[in-house]
Amino acid sequence: MKYTQLGRTGLKVGRLVLGTMNFGPQTDEADSHAIMDAALDAGINLFDTANVYGWGENKGRTEEIIGNWFAKGGGRRDKVVLATKVYGNMGADGEAWPNHDKLSALNIRRAVEASLKRLQTDHIDLYQFHHIDRSTSFDEIWQAVDVLVQQGKVLYAGSSNFPGYKIAQANETAARRGGTIGLVSEQCLYNLAERRAEMEVIPAAQEYGLGVIPWSPLQGGLLGGVIKKQVEGGRRASGRAAETLADPADRARIQAYEDLLDKHGIEPGEAALAWLLTRPGVTGPIVGPRTAGQLESALRAVELELGEELLASLDEIFPGPGPSPEAFAW
Repeated sequence: MKYTQLGRTGLKVGRLVLGTMNFGPQTDEADSHAIMDAALDAGINLFDTANVYGWGENKGRTEEIIGNWFAKGGGRRDKVVLATKVYGNMGADGEAWPNHDKLSALNIRRAVEASLKRLQTDHIDLYQFHHIDRSTSFDEIWQAVDVLVQQGKVLYAGSSNFPGYKIAQANETAARRGGTIGLVSEQCLYNLAERRAEMEVIPAAQEYGLGVIPWSPLQGGLLGGVIKKQVEGGRRASGRAAETLADPADRARIQAYEDLLDKHGIEPGEAALAWLLTRPGVTGPIVGPRTAGQLESALRAVELELGEELLASLDEIFPGPGPSPEAFAW
């Protein structure tokens, strides 16, 4: 595994991040533990989760699975940079009692304590705001985080799904308050087929020293050889991939992508991950394997070198939006 600093911090993390969203809903506890063991053996040290993972009536289940894995000992907790998130409604019925969701100081305090209990640990290394909260000021948010840092329950704070201006607001507020390091990472939707983050989010993250952690690096399976899998194995696309393939122009673009990589003898999913590792500001993409085999494929991407000609061809198929403001102005 190759390592890099997480943004402007001194924290070293692997170039791949283990996503755990499938643990519970799609992968049972035993297999989830096996995947985490394999990830740790491969050198992956940043594990990402969220309090709402498990979904529906099982919200919190993913954190519980990770906590049970930590409880096995063997230095597991010490080796992991643990990242979880706060914002979502934790009510099983989908309705939150007042102050049981979002980013009020009260809910942040409540959510941290609940996550620590489920995760069977005394601290969270990277505590991420899962979404912006338009009704809570960053002064209040940082006040809550400062207390948690002083208590040793949180070490760093990060954002997820933030627009560029909110990254700026958050860190300008932190700087004004003094003694608060501010956001150190941003977890955003970013991949070959979805490059809008390049306009504002990634430049803001770079300006303020945040490490960028892309989620959905394969765009819901779209960049993982979806057409080839349909032809060879009869597997039907679903979700975001199915919606995209329903458009003839988009399907032709994905076909061109798969044909290009077939010509170079490279697996599409591995190429999509490797491409992200070439992008400025990217710490490492989140991979969310359902099986150990999927993890092995993702690991190969770290060693994959994409030549300039291939990178240029990928840009032709999936052109980026261009810099801001030139992307939308003169």
